[in-house]
Amino acid sequence: MADSNFIDYVKIYCRSGKGGRGSTHFRREKYIPKGGPDGGDGGNGGDVILRGNRNLWTLLHLKFQRHILAGHGESGSGRLSSGKSGESKIIDVPCGTVAYDAETGEYLCDVTEDGQEVILLKGGRGGRGNNHFKTSTNQAPRYAQPGEPYQERRVIMELKVLADVGLVGFPNAGKSTLLSVVSAAKPKIANYPFTTLEPKIGIVSYRDFKSFVMADIPGIIEGASEGKGLGLRFLRHIERNSLLLFMVPADADDIHQEYRILLNELAQYNPELLDKRRILAISKSDMLDEELIEALSADLPEIPHIFISSITGFGITELKDLLWRELNADGEYRKSFEKITHRNLDIKTVEFEEEEDIPEDDYIEEDWDEDEEDFDPDFYYGEDEEEKN
Repeated sequence: MADSNFIDYVKIYCRSGKGGRGSTHFRREKYIPKGGPDGGDGGNGGDVILRGNRNLWTLLHLKFQRHILAGHGESGSGRLSSGKSGESKIIDVPCGTVAYDAETGEYLCDVTEDGQEVILLKGGRGGRGNNHFKTSTNQAPRYAQPGEPYQERRVIMELKVLADVGLVGFPNAGKSTLLSVVSAAKPKIANYPFTTLEPKIGIVSYRDFKSFVMADIPGIIEGASEGKGLGLRFLRHIERNSLLLFMVPADADDIHQEYRILLNELAQYNPELLDKRRILAISKSDMLDEELIEALSADLPEIPHIFISSITGFGITELKDLLWRELNADGEYRKSFEKITHRNLDIKTVEFEEEEDIPEDDYIEEDWDEDEEDFDPDFYYGEDEEEKN
């Protein structure tokens, strides 16, 4: 049964804040009954911001938070007092989260680093007060800018697991068993296909207190790139892995052919995946003798390969050494995920629960704030029809 706490797709409604209106106030003091304009600026509306958080590994916390609303900016006031800016809303997401427009599927942004902040929706700028529009010919402008409107959109958040090593293979290739042996992760292990229905992540300890992250990607089948076997849900998690460890069991009918099928599914889904570093591990090799291993090696593809057995520990230390060397080759460690070109999302492939109504706007548009009783238009405008207009 799938882990109900692992949520890798959510759809939410986001709205930034309106900018506050600028003030049209005029200076009023005891001995200065008819002072000039001193209207302050409106406050800026709050932004909606995505922030990477390495302590999160799922989008579960957003599943029941469907509406993200930033605060509106307050209007300016007299004595050049600016309005308070609206509160920005920060959405913490796991590293590896990608945002798409829910209506069109257009790629918007992604978050890959802990603490990285990306503005998803910009709040409206506050309007300028009438003090800014004073001129030699218009000493008492009754005009101030309204604040800029808010931005809103429905957004799909998609999590693509970010790991150094991604395990790729058919169901029952031994991926979960390997992860349980080299890390403290405890994925479900059983002798039937699709035991793993959600990605599992483990920290692999290496020499001299070094470590790297390994992800167990659920099994791929032939036709996964066309959606078979929930393949599209599985394949997208491979995009964010720095190194791909292909796993084919030693008892496979044709090791080379299985590897080619896996490689073809990746190419059909996203050709850029073929640019990633790859290693082939032949699992369950405890059933092979040295002579058979040498014979099989002659037919394997021209990529780094190794024979291992997670049950007996055969080749596990050598596998860690090989993975570490490949991860650090050419100084590209932890950088290959940045090379993926983000594509727009096919929203037809994603299903969500029935959408909730958008909350009503609680913003109150304030009236002009000049003191009508003290305001003397004849003093400021006289009989000049041009200035009246």
